[in-house]
Amino acid sequence: MSRLAPLDLEKLTPDQKKVADAIVSGPRGGLRGPFEPWLRSPVLADRAQKLGEYCRFHNTLPRDLSELAICLVGRHFKAQYEFYAHARLAKEAGLSAEIVEAVRTRRTPPFTRDVEKVVYDFVTEYLETNRVAAPNYKRAVDAFGEQGVVDLVGVCGYYMLVSMTLNVFEMPLPPGEPEPLA
Repeated sequence: MSRLAPLDLEKLTPDQKKVADAIVSGPRGGLRGPFEPWLRSPVLADRAQKLGEYCRFHNTLPRDLSELAICLVGRHFKAQYEFYAHARLAKEAGLSAEIVEAVRTRRTPPFTRDVEKVVYDFVTEYLETNRVAAPNYKRAVDAFGEQGVVDLVGVCGYYMLVSMTLNVFEMPLPPGEPEPLA
């Protein structure tokens, strides 16, 4: 059960309604995950959802690699809803189920492409040390270019905000769904 009472969508302020309508009419199509908590601060909600739209749908990384990064962040922060949602999206984007399961269970994934390992090493090193050493940084720039590395950082940073929101407000999984993370 969420720490926040559900919003009555018929009683939103004009600012909340404008942001809610933008989210629902955009590529997400609904107010799941962090959006209902964020609507309590409509300016934050608007800016975060715009950043999130870029990070999820328009960044320069291949979708499967972007989803790998999101799953790693969700796993690190034990964000049940985030991992639940993005594990499915990662598989739909072509990331193997074996890689997703290894991330879920904190095992080293069975990568088949070097670019998967580049993302994994970059993100896990940052999450473990709060830094990325020169070799992993160079591998990422060589694989994705500077814009790709900036986008990778943006994706991870945005989903850190999402993870914190989901965890602090205890946003529940859909009814009947088991928590994916121990």
